[in-house]
Amino acid sequence: MGKRAAESLETEGVSLKAGNRPVKAEHGNDDENFEDEFEDEFESEDEIIEAGVDGRPDEEREAEEKRDAMDVDQRTFIPGRDKLAAGESLSPDQSTYQMLHALTTPWPCLSFDILRDSLGDNRKSYPAILYAVAGTQAESRKAKDNQLLVMKLSGLSRMDRAQDEEDSDEDSDSEDAEPILETKPIPLSSTTNRIRAHQVPSPNAAKPPTTFTAVMLENSEVLIHDITPHLTSFDVPGTILTPTQSKPVATLRMHKSEGYAVAWSPLATSPKLLTGDNDGKIFVTTLTDGRWATDRFPFTGHASSVEDIQWSPNERNVFASASSDGSIKIWDVRSKSHTAAVSVNVSDTDINVLSWSAQTPHLLATGADDGLWAVWDLRHWKPGSSSPKPKPVASFDFHREQITSVEWHPTEDSIVAVAAGDNTLTLWDLSVEFDDEESKDTADAKDVPPQLLFVHYMEGVKECHWHPQIPGTVMGTGEGGFG
Repeated sequence: MGKRAAESLETEGVSLKAGNRPVKAEHGNDDENFEDEFEDEFESEDEIIEAGVDGRPDEEREAEEKRDAMDVDQRTFIPGRDKLAAGESLSPDQSTYQMLHALTTPWPCLSFDILRDSLGDNRKSYPAILYAVAGTQAESRKAKDNQLLVMKLSGLSRMDRAQDEEDSDEDSDSEDAEPILETKPIPLSSTTNRIRAHQVPSPNAAKPPTTFTAVMLENSEVLIHDITPHLTSFDVPGTILTPTQSKPVATLRMHKSEGYAVAWSPLATSPKLLTGDNDGKIFVTTLTDGRWATDRFPFTGHASSVEDIQWSPNERNVFASASSDGSIKIWDVRSKSHTAAVSVNVSDTDINVLSWSAQTPHLLATGADDGLWAVWDLRHWKPGSSSPKPKPVASFDFHREQITSVEWHPTEDSIVAVAAGDNTLTLWDLSVEFDDEESKDTADAKDVPPQLLFVHYMEGVKECHWHPQIPGTVMGTGEGGFG
């Protein structure tokens, strides 16, 4: 991120998109800025040629200005750690991005999910297309305005810079692309706390998968929608949606308090959903013979709210939960006692989020209220109702505010994306080791872990997710919109 002085205090609070900077207003009184152009007409030509505006040759003055500018640029400003002075704002260094877009919505959407599509894996062509779902957080007095948004983002071009020769043909149309957002709204009765999507492959390869969403509302209800028709309408001209198609296929009311923990099983043969609430209860809901049924008895054991939950990437019956009681618990849905198989206190503060590595299933990442995020090796956790606190594989206290999202890269087992309350979305590479020689060149950033790859400033960021089919693409959402 580059640090620049804001040209006007009136620009404070205005979101900057794609590096745009406010333009300095012109002064109304020209006499305060310009001298009479004929005032020095009788000076000798030799004096005018040899002297610059401050009496020095232009070459000498320009060289000094260049040195001063370099001194400023070389000072490292670290978003989330360093504070902006009055009248200063941040703008992104566009040369560090392959693609960068911003999107604002009428109401904040602090939870979202990215959908897989039929456009292929590992795609690198531009303009890019992605599909996503999100839930709004409208003001309480306008709760009726809340919606589930089914979205298609297209025309997402790469940054405007010279193309590599090998990519010039493939990306030739990206310069002229205009970003387009298409939405299919579904009305909701309350604010969305968390939304997650799940896709069931169709037996007929020619048909799209069935896509379900689970929305956990502030009023403690869990709504399940089939948004397959909404997705189809984006790409099949003439598709008409009916009001019935926007109604939930199931409304679950087993929770007595609101919650934030929602997770679909990636391995179950039939859609299986986990939801956790502020009472510390976890319920399992399954689609069986066309009917959504919730287990009568919840999983219990947390002393406080269940903040996040996730299924194991390789064990069909195992899941993990994070709680504000500072513990992580590992569960087996086959347990008749509905108690945790492993319970470990990993923090003295709330554990807000967790993420299970799909590439290395014994690694679990967690993010806490004190700004600390850590990686744990589950092979060192001993079964039992309360195991002693183990030592993390890695632990980072770079962030100064609560961790709000953490997610492993879908194909790289050492890359992690982290979002925090200090308005930053950071990317990390756990395979990087500290190098004394390289550290000499970054003396002003000595408190920055070498594993930190990238810092993106994003106002009020709450969630971040990797796109599973566009390598290196991260989408985040916050109070200022999507990025």
